[in-house]
Amino acid sequence: MKIRRSLMTLLGVFALTHLAPFDAHAAPQRGASKKAPVAKESPARAAKLAKAAKVVAVRPTKPIKFARADARRAKSAHLAHAASAAPRNAPVAAPDMDNEGNPLLHSAAFMIADQATGSVLLEKNSDAVLPIASITKLMTAMVVLDARLSLSEVLVVANEDVDTLRNSSSHVPVGTELAREDMLRLALMSSENRAASALGRNYPGGLPAFVAAMNRKAVSLGLRDTRFADSTGLNSANVSSARDLVRMVSAASRYPLIREFSTTANYPVSLNGRVRQFNNTNALVSSPDWQIGVSKTGFINESGKCLVMQAWLLNKPMIIVLLDSFGRFTRVADAQRVKRWLESAAVQQKVAAAVRTPST
Repeated sequence: MKIRRSLMTLLGVFALTHLAPFDAHAAPQRGASKKAPVAKESPARAAKLAKAAKVVAVRPTKPIKFARADARRAKSAHLAHAASAAPRNAPVAAPDMDNEGNPLLHSAAFMIADQATGSVLLEKNSDAVLPIASITKLMTAMVVLDARLSLSEVLVVANEDVDTLRNSSSHVPVGTELAREDMLRLALMSSENRAASALGRNYPGGLPAFVAAMNRKAVSLGLRDTRFADSTGLNSANVSSARDLVRMVSAASRYPLIREFSTTANYPVSLNGRVRQFNNTNALVSSPDWQIGVSKTGFINESGKCLVMQAWLLNKPMIIVLLDSFGRFTRVADAQRVKRWLESAAVQQKVAAAVRTPST
């Protein structure tokens, strides 16, 4: 019995020492809700719950600590990435003017001239003889119209009109029947090579006679650097200079149909029973900021991107010739630089005139 009572005494001391921490933790909870029933636990279960309570109290701290650390690391990584990416993604504005106030154009050769007076406003490599690609089609149109051929005559796109030199694509299938007027429109507006080929092939005497007429026309216009070998411009032997092209564009502007067709933004054409819309290769003709009288683009690998226009700037007809522009948008960007340059010069002249004129 003494052994049994001694054992019971030891168990009681053991229970009290283990219940003390749990009761100290639970006392405030019991005080906060006195009405809530409290179940009596055995000493063993009380000790187990105390141990579990300690674990639960510690567990949340680690995930929260790690989550905050991870969030800080993620934010730092994001900011570092943004900082390093910003210089690469931010648009870098290239200067439009040089130190003398002239526009910085990126075409290899160009000339800007006042059509009314013939004065050259800006030029670079204007005598360089270069391939002109589809700028050729302006001469093609002039020769067709000079011949006074029926514009309502139906022409058929044949296998001979397919480009085998460069294998360029076309939206005009072989066998398409179109009036000569529509062929002329597609050649000037959408630079359709098969349409331009059909125009030359259906000239009296065929394509050789047509090319000969093109070269005679060039001589009559005083184009000393200009030669033609086909009616499309796919042949790199079609060459000219920026100086010659100013004259050629000026001559083309005297043809009402060339003015109309080369500046048409888009045009629907029925091709073998299906209507297809053709678009102008020069997006500037659709811009409300531009008043364009004649437009033609060109591109083959040998020529680079080319653009010629007659446009009204400062209420004057200006001829813009841009040859061998590197990059998809360079020729259009150069045209925009020329426009801004002319407009800024006009503003400066107006300000200077206002300063010279005394107020009344």
